[in-house]
Amino acid sequence: MSILSSLVSAYDRLPDAPPFGYSTEKIGFVISLNDDGSVFDVVDLREGEGRKRQPKMMLVPQPVKRTAGIAPNFLWDKTSYVLGVTAGEGRRTADEHAAFVKRHLDALEGTNDAGLDALRLFLQGWTPEQFAGPSWPEEMRDQNVIFALERERRERWLHQREAAKLLWERHSTADEKGLRACLVTGEMAPVARLHPSIKGVWGAQSSGAALVSFNLDAFTSYGHEQGTNAPVSELAAAKYTTALNRFLERDSGHRVQIGDASTVFWAQAGRVEDEAVAESLFAAFVGADADDAEAVKTIGVQLQRIRQGDHLTDVAPGLAQNVRFHVLGLAPNAARLSIRFFFEDDFGTLTERYQRFVSDMRVEPPPRGGYPPLWRYLAELAVLGKRENVPPNLAGDWMRAILSGTTYPLTLLSTTLMRIRADGTINALRAGILKAVLTRNYRMEVPVALDPEERNKGYVLGRLFAVYEEIQRAALGGNVNATIKDKFYASASATPRKVFSLLDSGSANHLSKLGKQSRGRQVNLVRLQEEIMDLMEPGADPYPASFSAREQALFGLGYHHQHSDFFKSRKTADTDEKRETAE
Repeated sequence: MSILSSLVSAYDRLPDAPPFGYSTEKIGFVISLNDDGSVFDVVDLREGEGRKRQPKMMLVPQPVKRTAGIAPNFLWDKTSYVLGVTAGEGRRTADEHAAFVKRHLDALEGTNDAGLDALRLFLQGWTPEQFAGPSWPEEMRDQNVIFALERERRERWLHQREAAKLLWERHSTADEKGLRACLVTGEMAPVARLHPSIKGVWGAQSSGAALVSFNLDAFTSYGHEQGTNAPVSELAAAKYTTALNRFLERDSGHRVQIGDASTVFWAQAGRVEDEAVAESLFAAFVGADADDAEAVKTIGVQLQRIRQGDHLTDVAPGLAQNVRFHVLGLAPNAARLSIRFFFEDDFGTLTERYQRFVSDMRVEPPPRGGYPPLWRYLAELAVLGKRENVPPNLAGDWMRAILSGTTYPLTLLSTTLMRIRADGTINALRAGILKAVLTRNYRMEVPVALDPEERNKGYVLGRLFAVYEEIQRAALGGNVNATIKDKFYASASATPRKVFSLLDSGSANHLSKLGKQSRGRQVNLVRLQEEIMDLMEPGADPYPASFSAREQALFGLGYHHQHSDFFKSRKTADTDEKRETAE
C-alpha cells in the first residue's frame, strides 16, 4: 500500500473526521450580525489567558491553496480579506478585501436565506475605516474570522446553516475538472489540480507545505500540468491531507520529532484497542518523553519485556500479526515536504527490528536514568546537546536503518567520533553508538562489557589510555582540573604513536608519586598495565602510526569499559570505607 492510500485508509477510520470539503482551522473571532447586516457584536473565541490565548479549532469550508496570488476563502478568512485590515504594511490588503467581497457577492446573488442575506448586506456596507473603537479590538487583526446571526449565535455559525452548506457544495464543485482514474482509489473522479497544504511539520512554512506538487514548466508532460501529472482525485487528496494534518497536531498522540524529521505513525487493526496499544508501544520505542506519558504507563510491563528481548507473540499475541503499522518521516524542503522514510509492515516485524536496535546499542554499564529513547542518542551527536543542532539528514537516515533493519549510516560513526574528539566526553550513550555501528555495519563481535581477553589493538590501547588516566588521578588524589583525556584523547585515538611514548614517561613520574602514597594501589595499576601490554602481538610495534575509524571506535569502547570499571571499583571502595567508619 502506498503512502497516500495508507493515509486515505487512516482517514476512513478517524472517529471525528471532517466531511469532504471541510477542514479544521484556527478561528479567533466571530462577527455577529443582525438580520439587516449591521454588526451586533464581535466575540473573541480564543481560549486561555493574556498573551497565551490560542484560537479555537473549528470546522470550516476547505481553505483555498494560496501561493503568490490572491485567493479568498468561503464564508471565513483572515481580517485582511474579510475586513480589509491588517497589522502589517498591507500593501495588497485592499485587493484581498475586494476579492473576498466580489467572490461572496457573486456567490450570494439570488440566495434567499436570512443568514446569507445578512452577510451580503454587511459586505455591501462595510468599509475598513469602520474598524475602530472598543467594538473592534486591535488583537483581532490578522486573526481568522467567521460570521453568525446574533439570534442563533449560541446554536450555530453562519457556515453551518443548511443554505450555506448547500451553497458551498455547489460552489466548490462548480469548476468541472473532467473525470480521470485516481491513482489512489482507482475510481473515476475529478482530479485535484492543487493538493491541500500539510501543516505542523517542524521547520516548514507555517502556512503549510505540499507533499505532492508540480509547479514548474519542466514538470509539464504531454500537456498535463500541475496535479494532472499524477492524477489524485479531490476526495482522495482531501482525505490524505486531513489524516496527515490530524496526525501532525502537537497533542495527537501520533507524532514524535526525530531530528529534523517530523515523524507520524498510525496502526491499522480489527480492534481499536489493539491499535492504541501498538501506537503507545511505538511512542515508547522512540518518543521524547514517552516513559512519562500516561499512555505508556498502561503498557509498562509489555515494554519492559520487549526491551529484554521477549518475542511479541509471547508479550502481546494479538499485536504480532493482526496489526499493520505505518511510520512516515517528513522534513521541510522550501514550500514542499521531503519524505525521509516510510515503513509499512506487521507490528511484529517492527518490534523485531526495534529489539535488534536495542541489542546493538547495549553496553555495560548502561546509561544513567534507565533505557534511553532515540532522541537522547541524537542529542549526543548535536553541538551543545541541542536537538536543533543534530546534523541534517542523520536522524532520518538512522531511523530508516532501524525500521528497515539495514546498516546504519556511516555518518553516524564519523559524527560520534567527531563529537568525542571535540568535547572529550565518552559516556554509555556514545559507546553504545560506536558498538552498534561496529556490530551491524562491520559484523564484528564487539564486547558489551569489559573484556580482559580482547586483543584488538584499538580496544587494547583504549584500555591502556584509561589506565594512564587512572594513574594520574590516583597520584594527584583526584584533585585535577583536566586529565590526560582532555588534552590527549583526540590524538591518542587517531595517531597513537605520537602520544603513547609521552604517556609512558609521564606515567612513570605519577607512579613514583603514587608509590609514596599507596604502595598497593601502585602495584595493582602496574600489574594491570603489564597485563594489557601482554595482549599486544609479540615483536610488533605496540603503537601504530594511525587508526582507522573502526579502530578509533574500538579505542573509545575500550576506554569506556576500563574507565567505567575504575569508577565502579572506586565507588565500591568508598562504600566499604564509609561502612567501616560507621562500625
